[in-house]
Amino acid sequence: MTSLYLGIVIMLAIAAAFVGLTILTTMIVGPGRYNRAKYDSYECGIEPTPQPIGGGRFPVKYYITAMLFIVFDIEIVFLYPWAVTFDQLGLFALVEMVLFIVTVFLAYVYVLRRGGLDWD
Repeated sequence: MTSLYLGIVIMLAIAAAFVGLTILTTMIVGPGRYNRAKYDSYECGIEPTPQPIGGGRFPVKYYITAMLFIVFDIEIVFLYPWAVTFDQLGLFALVEMVLFIVTVFLAYVYVLRRGGLDWD
C-alpha cells in the first residue's frame, strides 16, 4: 500500500525542495535595496488615496470591467465541450458555433465602441 504513494511523496518532496531553493536563491542573489515605489500600494494605475476606516466607494468602472471579464470568460468556456465533440456534432453544430462566436464578437464591439474598456 505504501509503495503506491511513494511516487507522489517523492514528487511532493522535489516540489517543496524546488520552492525552498528558489526562495532562498532569490533572497541571497537579489538586490536588497529599499525603494519607496517598490513597496507602495498599486491600484490599477490610480494614485492610492487614504480611505475611510470602513472602506470606501470604488469607481463603477472596476465593477464593469470585472463583469465584462466574467461574461467573456464564461462564453469562452462554452467552446471547450464543442471542441471536444466537434467530429460527432456535424455541420449543424458548426453553424451554431459560428453564430455564437459572431454574437460574442458583436457584444465585444459594442462594449469597445461604448468605451467600456477605456480607463480615462
